[in-house]
Amino acid sequence: MAVNQFIGGRSCGITGTSFQRRAINKMGKAFPIYSMVIAPPNCSFGGINRDKNGFNPSIMCCGSVSDQHASDYITINPSGVGESESRKSAATSQSCVQNVQLDLIMLSLPAIAGQAIEPMAQLMETAYIGRLGPLELASAGVSTSIFNILSKVFNIPLLSVATSFVAEDISRSSSKDSTSDSSCPNVSYNGCDESTDRKLLPSVSTALVLALTIGILEALAMYFGSGLFLDIMGISSASSMRIPAQRFLSLRAIGAPAVVLSLAIQGIFRGFKDTRTPVFCLGLGNFSAVFMFPMLMYYFKLGVTGAAISTVGSQYMVTLLMIWYLNKRTILSIPNMKNLHFGDYLRSGGYLLGRTLAAVMTITLSTSIAARQGALAMAAHQICLQVWLSVSMLADAQAASGQALIASSFAKGDYNTVKEITHFALKTGMFTGVTLAVILGASFSYLATLFTSDTQVLGIVRSGLLFVSASQPVTAVAYIFDGLHYGVSDFSYAAYSMMAVGAISSVFLLYAPRFFGLSAVWWGLTLFMSLRVVAGYFRLLSKNGPWWFLQKHMPKLEIAN
Repeated sequence: MAVNQFIGGRSCGITGTSFQRRAINKMGKAFPIYSMVIAPPNCSFGGINRDKNGFNPSIMCCGSVSDQHASDYITINPSGVGESESRKSAATSQSCVQNVQLDLIMLSLPAIAGQAIEPMAQLMETAYIGRLGPLELASAGVSTSIFNILSKVFNIPLLSVATSFVAEDISRSSSKDSTSDSSCPNVSYNGCDESTDRKLLPSVSTALVLALTIGILEALAMYFGSGLFLDIMGISSASSMRIPAQRFLSLRAIGAPAVVLSLAIQGIFRGFKDTRTPVFCLGLGNFSAVFMFPMLMYYFKLGVTGAAISTVGSQYMVTLLMIWYLNKRTILSIPNMKNLHFGDYLRSGGYLLGRTLAAVMTITLSTSIAARQGALAMAAHQICLQVWLSVSMLADAQAASGQALIASSFAKGDYNTVKEITHFALKTGMFTGVTLAVILGASFSYLATLFTSDTQVLGIVRSGLLFVSASQPVTAVAYIFDGLHYGVSDFSYAAYSMMAVGAISSVFLLYAPRFFGLSAVWWGLTLFMSLRVVAGYFRLLSKNGPWWFLQKHMPKLEIAN
């Protein structure tokens, strides 16, 4: 097959066209096509069948194959440039793998930093409040749990769906642009500059409209319903925690719109494969909160109220900065309601809403049971839970980076790149979990003293050392599986599996603490994460789901002479 033309592309992959009539043989059966062999920038290629009825976008019997085995599948006539490209293919395939791994690492590092910044600020807030006394720490802990439930129960689905939808929008837009300039796609961390053209993306406008609406509704619900939510958490009007907890929750409610908007915008930036800008915004905002904590709490003697004011102020600062930078990347204007993709968001978000509710209700149940065991037990549980969730969110940052890359490649049908990202993400997730387990195992006893000086609380906290440290590898891999599900838009399975896992874990949490106390609460949370890993592993083994290509080998193609 002589090659008439090779057009410029990345160093990896084969890009070319041929208009000579040949037959592709598979399993001894030949059929004629006008073949076009194309390797997109993601290092894979596939056939396009052109017949009298028009263009068929894929050859169903052969799928696509990676350039790692291109020389085995396609034989190119030495009379053209195909022979040199064939020899070059084997050498460049390793470079393709390294590029995929490098992209994931370079996206993950800023994302990890961003995920670490906000939890560190929350830990600082917990530490400052803890020095006010166990009562203040327990009150703030209950209020913070309620705030996280109501502010994130809708926002986590919005963030995850926005990441996938924006990445797919950009991938489609880049594919159109590549027809005029295929030298390099507009993606981050690949050695090419990103496009500076601002585009109007319907997925971005839809995410922002939904985020603002949800944020306002959440603020109203928390402000006017703070008493009801505390009753649900088991904090009665006779409890000493009631008044400070209600005041703290009412103040934090003011920041709900900012929280929902900022998290949604983070998802949008992830879709752009930009994890650095959110880090900068989060860094400035949370640094201001850390600066204001001691000033308002101690110097102005506002106590827990000062902590709430500092946090709300930093949340609005982060949101305004993110909007400023997002306006440089895409066109922000009053959207046309006809162009908004509410149907796609609501359908996929509906699945993730059920998933998030199942997860949040399980975590909330653990907090509620701990609160029923007294202020000291609740204070200890709050310290362990904050440390556990904060460090495990580092793996969530890795998962989000993998999600953006998988969504982009999956939308193009580049299953080989998706496979490589999947395997590498699981390996790095396990490495992160083991590393965190070692670090926390060696330092948790000291870290606990940063949150409180109460000897009774510290004694209970030290009993949770095994839970906080040993569960980190399982927890990290569980978050990685979430990113994998979202990357291939497998939202329905993510929802149903989480509901099943949450139901089993909740039954354990309801009955085991009656016999084993607070330690049973921590074991219940460990069970919760372990079952999530099992569910994710079985999904990857399925031959009928979106991960079918992990269980199949790409068929071999031969070009008939």
